[in-house]
Amino acid sequence: MIKKFMLLLTVSVIATCCISMPAKADSSGDTKYPIVLVHGLSGFDTALADYFYGVKGALAAVGSVQVYTPQVSGYETSEARGEELLTYLEELSAITGSTKFNLIGHSQGGIDSRYVASIRPDLVASVTSVGSPHFGSGTADFIKDSPLEGITLSIGNAVGTFLAAATGDSSQQANAMGSLEALNSTDAAIFNAKYPEGLRQGTCQETPSYNAGSWWWPNWQSDYSVNDGAHQVNGVAYYSWAGTYNPLFDSNILDLADGFLSVTYLTINEANDGVVGRCSTHLGQVIRDDYTMNHADEINGMFGLRGLWSANPLQLYKDHARRLTAVGL
Repeated sequence: MIKKFMLLLTVSVIATCCISMPAKADSSGDTKYPIVLVHGLSGFDTALADYFYGVKGALAAVGSVQVYTPQVSGYETSEARGEELLTYLEELSAITGSTKFNLIGHSQGGIDSRYVASIRPDLVASVTSVGSPHFGSGTADFIKDSPLEGITLSIGNAVGTFLAAATGDSSQQANAMGSLEALNSTDAAIFNAKYPEGLRQGTCQETPSYNAGSWWWPNWQSDYSVNDGAHQVNGVAYYSWAGTYNPLFDSNILDLADGFLSVTYLTINEANDGVVGRCSTHLGQVIRDDYTMNHADEINGMFGLRGLWSANPLQLYKDHARRLTAVGL
């Protein structure tokens, strides 16, 4: 009941803003279908701060004013979280009249979104994953069946219980084992066999470069399409982007997330964002898999703190809204 009331309130506020806002200066990202931002592991819609910090405002700046942020269980399997997301979308569709939605999921949220698109493609216009471990996380592999597993699960369950209280939604589950099962590579392979839509086929490739200019005025570009999956399946468009970083050079001394991620970074034997390896992030059209960002930067986390040379995550969301608009989504 609380969740439905909050959903109605959110829709009402958005509708009021749409009516009262002056003519939009920039409508280049005014998508046909509403955008739904799906949080990842231990996430929330709004607690101490927005999980997707500043993203709603960035999207509004390019005309995307119908943006929703569901709350699903912070710690659960992707199938369980996906069912919660599906229920939310069905209720949102009934309230708004929207027949489809553009799902943008960070980390595990991207996997949850894939689940919904697989079983209810009629409700989904597009799935975009941001730093999602589609083929598993090296950090989860490191923890699973190690001496760290027990304490990690206990901490995860405690955090999940805290977030349920902080968000005022006591129905949220705290099943850290479920999340560990969702994010390790062995169980990811089982999930992928059930829900393969949009995944990269074959092994991960190194990104080749080519000269888009001339020999006397070179313009070197990277061809990220070598790791593409199917761009569209069952009427659903698939996209992905992700970051990689070096804790020594790309950190911010004020960013508390960097302290944690600089340790988990070492558990992955390839370029990674501190939680997810580059090769695990590929889905649909790979926009880019090596933006200079850590896992928190991908959602403008820690109140927007990031390294000096890091990519601007808010710009990436604005660019993507324009991309979706350009193809009629």
